[in-house]
Amino acid sequence: MKSPKVGFVSLGCPKALVDSERILTQLKVEGYEVAADYAGADLVVVNTCGFIESAVQESLDAIGEAISENGKVIVTGCLGKNEAQIRAMHPSVLKVTGPHAYDDVMIAVHEYVPPPPAHNPYIDLVPPQGVRLTPKHYAYLKISEGCNHRCTFCIIPSLRGDLVSRPIGSVMDEAQALVNAGVKEILVISQDTSAYGVDLKYKLDFWQGQPLKSKFYDLCVALGQLGVWVRLHYVYPYPHVDAAIDLMAEGKILPYLDIPFQHASPRVLALMKRPAHSENTLERIKAWRSKCPELSIRSTFVVGFPGETEEDFQYLLDWLQEAQLDRVGCFTYSAIDGAVANDLPDPVPEEIKQQRYERFMQVQQEISTARLQRKIGQVMTVLVDELDEEHPVAVARSYADAPEIDGNVFVEDIDRSQIKAGQRLTVEITDADEYDLFARLISIDA
Repeated sequence: MKSPKVGFVSLGCPKALVDSERILTQLKVEGYEVAADYAGADLVVVNTCGFIESAVQESLDAIGEAISENGKVIVTGCLGKNEAQIRAMHPSVLKVTGPHAYDDVMIAVHEYVPPPPAHNPYIDLVPPQGVRLTPKHYAYLKISEGCNHRCTFCIIPSLRGDLVSRPIGSVMDEAQALVNAGVKEILVISQDTSAYGVDLKYKLDFWQGQPLKSKFYDLCVALGQLGVWVRLHYVYPYPHVDAAIDLMAEGKILPYLDIPFQHASPRVLALMKRPAHSENTLERIKAWRSKCPELSIRSTFVVGFPGETEEDFQYLLDWLQEAQLDRVGCFTYSAIDGAVANDLPDPVPEEIKQQRYERFMQVQQEISTARLQRKIGQVMTVLVDELDEEHPVAVARSYADAPEIDGNVFVEDIDRSQIKAGQRLTVEITDADEYDLFARLISIDA
């Protein structure tokens, strides 16, 4: 008897990607195969995103495509919280579940495509690290669900609930399994990584006989023992983060922080109800770089938030010039269904939002370009993601570059037969443009 096949469409952020990996792992455990296309699937699962308007539309379009191409569709993920909106556009979907609803998805799959009755899980062995949607050499490690903050522009708590941290022993077991499987880089993710363990009251747990608290710093220390790159995402600039900078300076974890500042004007940050908005972030950044000069900071910002004045925006530009962040993304504010910010007074006209976005990006591009230029002549270690199909070039990343959101290091004039994805190379930086670095190969690391 042939195994039933399930198609899968995964949308949204890395946290949603991890949800997809967990569902795919369970499908594999139960004997299902993953279909390569709509035509070969007995059923399609669409894991959606519902954070901003464009993501909602992308999710609705993906559901429509799956229905058109296959007909049997289960919807899960953040947009699943708004079942009425989904069914209004796509009434034929079989089932709708919310985010990280693994059991509900499997129950729905069983209902419409039962698992093979004779499946033996010891024949189709699932690797200890589970099914991964990322390349073999890097993986996302989700340490918690939900968020305790109530930012006025965000609906994540209503979609994913309050903070629920995983015990540190469970997190470290997964991290060790990834390393054992050959992963060279672990990307730590959650809604607020620096709040890890608050809900557990930093409960003591054990990993390989070692007592550890379920706490941000303790997790950083433990991950730093694994001998792979450890990259921290979505860290808020709380004072206790300072201790992690020491680990970066010691080479235990990557000197990289992804901090969602969102704005710099104290007035706008108060309107946003951002956590840690009262901290003196410029002084903190200066102190971090004093400890760890190679620290790379990336962030995202919102311009055109309701009530943002020209003075607020100029404050942000001045702050950017002083902060000298390495990588920055920017979005114009858009109303999100259910967000408190929708009811704030003094909305910013769309044309002014766009103008501010362009001014912001021009300032940051000049900063990023200058910071990359300073790296010319440096020798650094890079991790190869892929080889250029047409040219003798390895597409790699340095410690300062997260996959898919930051830049690349293009290592030129290589022997393609000697280099493969997942290898570490020692290179010298020879050139730079606005976003990427170019390098020559010095050696291939073990």
